[in-house]
Amino acid sequence: MSYKLACADFTFPLLPHDKVLQLIDMLDLDGVDIGLFDERSHLWPSREFEDIEKSARSLSSALARHDLLLADVFLQMAPDFTTYAINHPAAERRAHARDWFVKTLEYAAAAGGRHVTILPGVAFAEEPKDDSWQRAVEELHWRLNKANDYGLVFAVEAHLGSIAPDPKSAAALVQQVPGLTLTLDYTHFTRMDIDDREVEPLIRHASHFHVRGARPGRLQTAFKDSRIDYRRVLDVMAKTGYAGWLGIEYVWIDWEQCNECDNLSETLLFRDFLRAAMNAAIANHPT
Repeated sequence: MSYKLACADFTFPLLPHDKVLQLIDMLDLDGVDIGLFDERSHLWPSREFEDIEKSARSLSSALARHDLLLADVFLQMAPDFTTYAINHPAAERRAHARDWFVKTLEYAAAAGGRHVTILPGVAFAEEPKDDSWQRAVEELHWRLNKANDYGLVFAVEAHLGSIAPDPKSAAALVQQVPGLTLTLDYTHFTRMDIDDREVEPLIRHASHFHVRGARPGRLQTAFKDSRIDYRRVLDVMAKTGYAGWLGIEYVWIDWEQCNECDNLSETLLFRDFLRAAMNAAIANHPT
């Protein structure tokens, strides 16, 4: 068992994008998680999709220049979770979300990516939760089929504020959409004081994994304050055959007080910890 380590480009939003890639390369990491977050990341989908082939070629060239692999392309269509949620009650918004999803697949494939992540939708207060849930399931089935057409692995991130905010609902979602995978991030569950052992059954459904510190009440913390037992996580990964990336994903935004960490130092601390912990896990599970 040996995993490649990535870093999110949106970890360092104040640097120009090429400098971000240069920094990730200097940190001796293997790849990058690209955030296609409209209005709040380096690469806005509304801009990248004006000429998908040209934009993808530019990204691919930049990654090659800095000796980085494309670990994941993460689409978020608006700064909030609801405006273009995949299960929005308004048909025209769902149609727009489908259109941008297909464009994301085209973009990721053209840039040399193999994995795409989106958000799973939300529960809308103006309707029964079951209606929001069923619409999300239908939309995820449609997206999974499209991702398969492009030969890409498709995942959702079960997150705070989503229709799948806890391990039980995340498990139900992947069960109702066979073939759907998770970009698994313990921190959203730790924030709600959910124990690691309740989260770890989801590892078998994960195709990508986010790493950062968290504790009850705080979605993002320093390495030293984190409650998540990542040694145990790696041990479970070794036992269950997890084969994806480990993406160190510190963010710098006002939401959930996620602008109070030294992202550079915390990324380095997790990089070194993960490398040592992976070696220990390999020793414990040599097959």
